[in-house]
Amino acid sequence: MKKRILCVLGAVLLSASFTGCVMAPAPSAPAQPSDGAEASAELPESANDGVFTVGFDASFPPYGYQDENGDYVGFDLDLAAEVCNRRGWELKLQPVDWDSKDMELSSGTIDCIWNGFTMSEDRLDKYEWTEPYVDNSQVFVVEKDSGISVKSDLAGKIVTVQTDSSALEALQSEDSKELTDSFAELVIVPDYNTAFLNLESGAVDAVAMDIGVAEYQISSRGDSYMILDDELISEQYGVGFLKGNTELRDQVQETLNEMAEDGAFMEIAEKWELQDTVILGK
Repeated sequence: MKKRILCVLGAVLLSASFTGCVMAPAPSAPAQPSDGAEASAELPESANDGVFTVGFDASFPPYGYQDENGDYVGFDLDLAAEVCNRRGWELKLQPVDWDSKDMELSSGTIDCIWNGFTMSEDRLDKYEWTEPYVDNSQVFVVEKDSGISVKSDLAGKIVTVQTDSSALEALQSEDSKELTDSFAELVIVPDYNTAFLNLESGAVDAVAMDIGVAEYQISSRGDSYMILDDELISEQYGVGFLKGNTELRDQVQETLNEMAEDGAFMEIAEKWELQDTVILGK
């Protein structure tokens, strides 16, 4: 994990001060990542002091975000906290720019990407994944009085989406080419708060986004918006680790399974009103 102490093979002995550290793999730091985090598949023998660093987008409610008190909160962060509590790890929350998440993972700044991370087809071979734990769909949000009721109504409209998001990947896929080409413009923004501000101001006509985030944003902004029934794509969330780091992935998965069996997973889902979307714990 982030605070790493490299084990020196051979004549150098480990200092007694390292006794009792939780053993788990830590990623190496390559010169530059290429397409996704798969650029760093080789992991050194290593130990850590029990700090588990979660990389997340701090503007992605209800999965992970900064609240009005400046605290980092959310469903995924609560899950990570419970995993760390059970394994005796210290949790470190590390906000990252979403388009820099692969670099953060490859460099060892974070141990995983855990924040509504979609297991899209083009990502499956780039990371070590936990089992999916949330059903997720990419949808369009519009104003209720916009006259837009189905995807085809978006022809000639301005649509916005978060950079490096699953919704953007879906819109840029060959399956959605005809739909995306019909837009007057596709505007890419750094986060969904910006996207909704643009929607509120009338600068854009629709936002493409994860359904869980869409429902949260609508509930917190009043009754002026709606989600089109005609979804963009259906997907699932998982926790992504550096390619090759199966040991750490397995440790987290084992604990998530325990949480699902004893009911703790569903309790956290109910706290965030996500019980209808989760896969584990049912």
